[in-house]
Amino acid sequence: MTTMLIHHEIFAAHRTAAGHPERPDRYRAVEMALAQSRFDDLLRVEAELAELDVTRYVHSNAYVDALEAARPTDGFVYLDGGDTMMEPSTWEVVLRGVGGTLQAVDSVLDGTAQNAFVACRPPGHHAETERAMGFCLFNNISIGARHAQLKHGLSRVAIVDFDVHHGNGTQEIFYSDGSVVYASTHQMPLFPGTGATDETGVGNIFNAPLRAGDGGDELREAFRDRIIPAVDRFEPELIIVSAGFDAHERDPLGSLSMTADDFGWATRELMAAAERHCEGRLVSVLEGGYDLQGLRESVSAHVDELVRG
Repeated sequence: MTTMLIHHEIFAAHRTAAGHPERPDRYRAVEMALAQSRFDDLLRVEAELAELDVTRYVHSNAYVDALEAARPTDGFVYLDGGDTMMEPSTWEVVLRGVGGTLQAVDSVLDGTAQNAFVACRPPGHHAETERAMGFCLFNNISIGARHAQLKHGLSRVAIVDFDVHHGNGTQEIFYSDGSVVYASTHQMPLFPGTGATDETGVGNIFNAPLRAGDGGDELREAFRDRIIPAVDRFEPELIIVSAGFDAHERDPLGSLSMTADDFGWATRELMAAAERHCEGRLVSVLEGGYDLQGLRESVSAHVDELVRG
């Protein structure tokens, strides 16, 4: 089994205001984790710059055009209160995040790699059709899913999200689209306030909210009772993972109690589902994770399982 790592030094360039949790050190922590000798066999590829038009697969023309027009030449432009911002390097950073996601999808579907991990920042799963929010500008995962359908002819793509925050953007984009299943574990109540079990779309949305303090036992229950059965019924041709590690017990932005071992377990379950339904084809894209030690440990456990197959 070949695991592809898609990365680029530009992902450490997107700066945020002082004290902001979505900071360049996040990418450096991931790079440090994956520099360990046990990851020497990763197929390492630099993220390409996406064409802007691919973002229109899931975002409106008005939104994409306004975001492009908002690019600053210096300082910060704030898009979502104080949470989501752009500075001069941000445009290239987010387009390489999209480009890396598309490369991962292409490589897994053409057989170059069995699975792939895209080590990009900022995250993307809060970005809606017409709104940037929650640190996110473009919804990498959603663009990747639509790309798999439009370029490769897939009819069923499953997205599984284990970030501590609900992926409201991904849910909104596919809420009325039965060709994509979105299944999420997340803390609730917590930002962004979505993700209740009665948010079901056209029967393609499966939310499994967790309570503050929940840990590995509750994650396993949610996967076994709701997440994996939903994926199995759907029989996807590709699984894409919103790999957020801010459910870790050390993370400052949530109150769940996951450990790196829990993320490793979840990864094994998703890989087993991929083996059952889509010849092991799985793409994982980094979302949250804001404690650097927790992020390093969790990414290591996640990619360990991808490599082991």
